[in-house]
Formats: sequence, structure tokens, C-alpha cells
Amino acid sequence: MTKLSSKDVLRSDQFSKAEIDLIMETARTYEAAVDAGEVLDVMKGKVLSTLFYEPSTRTRLSFETAMLRLGGDVITVAEAKSSSAAKGESLHDTIKTVEGYADVIVLRHPQIGAAKEAAEATDQPVLNAGDGAGQHPTQSLLDLYTILKEQKKVDGLTIALAGDLRNGRTVHSLALLLANYDVRFLFVAPDALRMPTEIVEQVKAAGIDVQETENLSQAICEADVLYMTRIQRERFEDPAEYERLKDAFILRNDALASAKPSLTIMHPLPRVNEIDPDVDAFAGAAYFRQSANGVPIRMALLALVSGRA
Repeated sequence: MTKLSSKDVLRSDQFSKAEIDLIMETARTYEAAVDAGEVLDVMKGKVLSTLFYEPSTRTRLSFETAMLRLGGDVITVAEAKSSSAAKGESLHDTIKTVEGYADVIVLRHPQIGAAKEAAEATDQPVLNAGDGAGQHPTQSLLDLYTILKEQKKVDGLTIALAGDLRNGRTVHSLALLLANYDVRFLFVAPDALRMPTEIVEQVKAAGIDVQETENLSQAICEADVLYMTRIQRERFEDPAEYERLKDAFILRNDALASAKPSLTIMHPLPRVNEIDPDVDAFAGAAYFRQSANGVPIRMALLALVSGRA
């Protein structure tokens, strides 16, 4: 058994470098096995419960695909209104109920800290699939896996995170995870959507060079990896503020003329209008490959926390 056996996955900064390396290597092993057509039974006899209180396509389906690829079974609640939460049941009571049915629980919830609350309610491993504007640790791991596959390294890269950095749980998690490496950050956002101060300070405390800017064009010139994010309508209390900011950054083909030929463009998806579809033809447009990488990473996590890898 590894140190990850029976562990919860709640934050991207919970992992040691050795644990990150283990997750990456396990994911590579499983991806190779699937590509070779192997039928795996690593999670045979185990049940995964996916509880999604917010909409999801990629995260929920990739977790469920990962469990099925490993030979396990899945039970799911795809939206809160179809669960007893609609009747007023507390998250604690829901988790206490589900632990009687499942061996691993994946939770997405609109409230920051919900995954931690769930983990405190059960001895079964809980994996945070996004808690409001807080964290999305499994996304950050698949993002790292994507960078490694696309760039063949992490150390020495300039990583530009652009868009809604205030509310984007994906960029919060990725910044903290990449603080384990020798990278340079460009945080590119309108002033109203800047990266939260506590994350900037934590990354800087790790010795990482951070530059905050509103200049996307300059960031494109300097970046090895450009990670675009959408302006998240659902996180705005004031619709007028969303309308003012929604088109703050739009990546178009003409902007890539000044980019490094080896630039990798990433996006956690869904995109709205922040990446023009014409960009899809750019060789380094990796966002759909990035999405597919969620399966091997989540296979690795499910097996590791279950003590099966």
C-alpha cells in the first residue's frame, strides 16, 4: 500500500513531490494499458459514488469512465434536485448514507469547503471534484499530466494563467500544484478578477517568480503554456459586472503570430467565447487532449486511494 491509500483528495497543495510523481507514473501505466487494449480488474468489487451538486460533463464522466476502465462499478447523483438534498437533507447525512453503498466518494458542490465537510463525515476516501470557487485538485493533476505530455517537462517553463483568476478553482489548484516545480507564473486578469492574494502569497513563499498583468498579448509572447479560463457567470452576484468583464480576454488566431511555436494552449472547459474555434487548428491547442487526460489521472487516483495500486 502507498501513502495515498485511504486518503482524501481535497486540495492540490496536500501532495508531496513524491506523491505527485507516483500519481503521474501510475496514470502513465494505466493509459498505456488502456491504449494496448488491456481489460483491467484493479477495482473489481469496488463501487464509486459520484455526487454532483453542480453541473458537470468532463469531470463526472471521466471519473465514471476511470472506474469502469478499472473494472469497478459506479452509482451516481448527477444533480442535486434529483437527490434528497432537494428535501433539505444535510451534506453530512447524505455522505453518511452514501458511505453504506460506496467505497469511494467523488463530490462536486457549490460551497467552498464542502469536500472537507464530507471527508469529516466518513472514513471512505472523498475526492473533491470542485468546491465552489475553492479547489479542484484532480483537475490540477490532469493539467500537470497534460503539461508533461505536451512540453516533456515542467521545470523552466513560463506558465500564463489567464481569465477569471478570482473565481477559477482550476487555476487556484494548478498554481498551488505547480509551486512544487521551478516555473515562472504570469497571472493575467482584469483587476477585478485577479488571483486571490492568499494564493499569490503562497506561491511566492515557495520561491516562484510571479508577475501579475492585464496584458494578454505580452503574456502570449512569453509563455510556454497559456491556460485560458472562462469568465464564470455563475460566480457573479452582479449581472452587470459579468457583462462588463465577460469579453475581457478572447484568444484569436492572429494573436498567436507572436507566440512561441511550441506554445501549449490549455483550457479546463467548457469554453464560452474566450478561445475562438479557429484556434483549434493550432498544433499546440491541447484542451481536448487535456480533457481526455482526465481518465488516466482519475484511474490512478481511484486505485491509489483504494489501496489497489
